[in-house]
Amino acid sequence: MKITKKEDFLPERHDYTEEDARFMELAIKLSEENVDLGGGPFGAVIVRDGEMIATGTNRVVPNNDPTAHAEVTAIRNACQKLGTFQLDGCTIYSSCEPCPMCLSALYWAGVKRICYGNTKEDAKGIDFDDSFIYDQLELDYSERQIRCEHFMRDRALKAFQKWSAKSDKVEY
Repeated sequence: MKITKKEDFLPERHDYTEEDARFMELAIKLSEENVDLGGGPFGAVIVRDGEMIATGTNRVVPNNDPTAHAEVTAIRNACQKLGTFQLDGCTIYSSCEPCPMCLSALYWAGVKRICYGNTKEDAKGIDFDDSFIYDQLELDYSERQIRCEHFMRDRALKAFQKWSAKSDKVEY
């Protein structure tokens, strides 16, 4: 495992609360247990007002689901439990810095705070490297590894027009 230098990432806090430590310890414990259960070394806990709402672990391989990352699984579980698609006021404790997909999902879910243990550089050190995704987003469409094609916009816009005109829509 390659360990990167501390100056390569966000400075680690040491002034966290006992509550923060308790929930981060749970996320870390979930990540360790999940390795023994055939999943990836990632765990997450979603908390609101000091109460644990839901947990999640990485189940990509066991579930044959590339989106079954710990944070996404925790978001799904929390939203189902709360009966909402918004996690306002929630904090997520993740054993590792969220990947681009998970980070996007956390923004869409509206969490107020993201706390993590391992860094993306630590993950890269054990071959969980997401830097290629960031690199791809910076490229012109014609240069991306996955070919992107745009067509039938006029037809596709009809659903957007229908949504725009809908008076009882729930915006998100």
